[in-house]
Amino acid sequence: MPKQKPEVRRHNFNEVALGYTEEQAIEEASRCLQCPKPQCVPGCPVEIDIPAFIKLIREGKFDEAIKKIKEKNSLPAICGRVCPQEEQCQMNCVLGKVGDPVNIGRLERFVADWERQKGITLPEKAPLTGKKVAIIGAGPAGLTAAADLAKLGHEVVIFEALHLPGGVLVYGIPEFRLPKSIVQAEVDYIRKLGVELRLGYLIGRIHTIPELLKDEGFDAVFIGTGAGLPQFLGVPGENLGGIYSANEFLIRVNLMKSYAFPVYDTPIRIGKHVAVIGGGNVAMDSARSALRLGAEEVCIVYR
Repeated sequence: MPKQKPEVRRHNFNEVALGYTEEQAIEEASRCLQCPKPQCVPGCPVEIDIPAFIKLIREGKFDEAIKKIKEKNSLPAICGRVCPQEEQCQMNCVLGKVGDPVNIGRLERFVADWERQKGITLPEKAPLTGKKVAIIGAGPAGLTAAADLAKLGHEVVIFEALHLPGGVLVYGIPEFRLPKSIVQAEVDYIRKLGVELRLGYLIGRIHTIPELLKDEGFDAVFIGTGAGLPQFLGVPGENLGGIYSANEFLIRVNLMKSYAFPVYDTPIRIGKHVAVIGGGNVAMDSARSALRLGAEEVCIVYR
């Protein structure tokens, strides 16, 4: 997949991976062996029929391919970008035993982007059930649950404490990995399924869960509030100036767009030399963001 060159992308927050063309997608899809007992499917947390949608891409039937994906996954443009396929479906691809596995995630992203550009088609929904479900949290879990429940015919309302839906997708993952316009497009799709979003709505302060069930007429509540609190080390000096939790740092960068200061009002000072403690995705996102914000040297400190 084409990407921005390293010497260019370290100076901007634009998406690094540029996506397949139609020709590149068909070529990549043609690598799939169409295994009679595909191991990629059980490797997918939602068990998308991966060989089927890849075969449809190979045949140029992109509209049918995205429909096949959306039978199991309502957020394909997001998952195609940030789902860890290399540890799940792609890790099980038999081609990976002798070379590179099929790039399943990139193909999922391709057809999701293709549909967004051509115009999204809404699926048929089940008849209305008369049941009403409250979803607490508009992150990936809440959005997915809302879409699935809406397609089953239930009335769904999402309550989100922040002013934007998306949860970690908007405050935790940098623009260069997941553009916020992609998240917004997926949210718009879920709204079109009939899901209502109430933003700036803190459950526990405005309403309690028992009140939702008793007074507001909800039949069920799904709690998808995520794991948003930072983890500190409890070592001397962690409260000094210039020390950020990854949560605070990435929220300033992603949600408050400190990289675009003074166009946006939230500056962030990081200095020339940055140490990031940790070695996971959050640490890598923080390190890559620090470089883009002007740090001359970024060091990863990992056990």
